[in-house]
Amino acid sequence: MTAAAQEYAAQSRNPGWLRRSEAWLDDRGKPAWIVAMVLGFIFFWPIGLFLLAYMIWSNRMFSSACRKSRHASRYAARYSSGMSAMRSSGNAAFDAYKEDTLRRLEDEQKSFEDFLQRLREARDKAEFDQFMDDRAGKARAAREDSAQDA
Repeated sequence: MTAAAQEYAAQSRNPGWLRRSEAWLDDRGKPAWIVAMVLGFIFFWPIGLFLLAYMIWSNRMFSSACRKSRHASRYAARYSSGMSAMRSSGNAAFDAYKEDTLRRLEDEQKSFEDFLQRLREARDKAEFDQFMDDRAGKARAAREDSAQDA
């Protein structure tokens, strides 16, 4: 049994043939959905039309891959809220260590971002100074050319 089919089976004891079919197609990616849609149009056009509408509605048509988008959205919902890092483990010593480490990492990140900002400013200043020197050189050369022509 595939990983997606196991996920659906875990959600419901009897996921049904539609859910199993969806999981099977998701495991094979967008090409499998497109083949199913084309076959639906060939055998009975309303099935193909239904599959096309479902693929557009569920963003399977325009996402990079069915499998990746489904797993990414579950991962994002579970871990990207940022609350998992702030949740207490129940061990006071570990929580203090974790808090200290996170604070230190945030300080290092801030220092690094400041360093990058100074680096960008220095590069911008060097580029601007080079532009001004080139411009002054061109103006000087133009004045010398006009003085020689006169």
